[in-house]
Amino acid sequence: MVLITGAKGGLGTAVTRVFLAAGAMVAGSSRSIRDSDFSNPRFAAMPADLPVAESARQLVQATIDRFRKIDALVHVMGGFAGGTPIPETGDQTWDLMMNLNLRSAFNVLRAVIPPMRQAGRGRIVAISSRQAVEPAANLSAYNTSKAALVALIRTAALENKDAGITANTILPGTMNTEANRKASPGADTSKWVQPERVARIAAFLVSDAGAEITGAAIPVYGLEI
Repeated sequence: MVLITGAKGGLGTAVTRVFLAAGAMVAGSSRSIRDSDFSNPRFAAMPADLPVAESARQLVQATIDRFRKIDALVHVMGGFAGGTPIPETGDQTWDLMMNLNLRSAFNVLRAVIPPMRQAGRGRIVAISSRQAVEPAANLSAYNTSKAALVALIRTAALENKDAGITANTILPGTMNTEANRKASPGADTSKWVQPERVARIAAFLVSDAGAEITGAAIPVYGLEI
């Protein structure tokens, strides 16, 4: 049973479809999501506002109530904002990036780790960004939030290795999503990262084959190297 956050977004849709195609039971969470968004009897929509701690707690509890367990968390939820140097970056942009990219992960981890520890197993995969380790200019809030996410997931790996729980991040470069195509209409998208490939890496990390990988930050840069 897999809980996927940000299940309705550009990458989240690909992740959800890959797990459903593999036969997994999926609880998909976004702020606004319905069962009809994915026509599959093994999919359950679970709306939640993860920057709010209580909403994250309720999401995890509702998922356990319905499916009895959570074998894996794939945390896709995030956001992007920026475009100005540090002195011109306002509090609103900073807070938005920290809430969407870091606080949401912190809240859902606090909720999901205890039942995973009780079960004696679990898989955690979070989607960070290439900018976490190779920061770009004029994206201070985004870069910092994604770097902190890597540190958070690494900490989760260290704290929970005794309980059979793995935790890893994936660091995609520019992904070939509708939003990115609109933002860069003249770009060569053939060099961008395909969402389905990131989704398959997440599925591998959750599988038995990925059981000995933990604390890793896996680069997926496409051909833009």
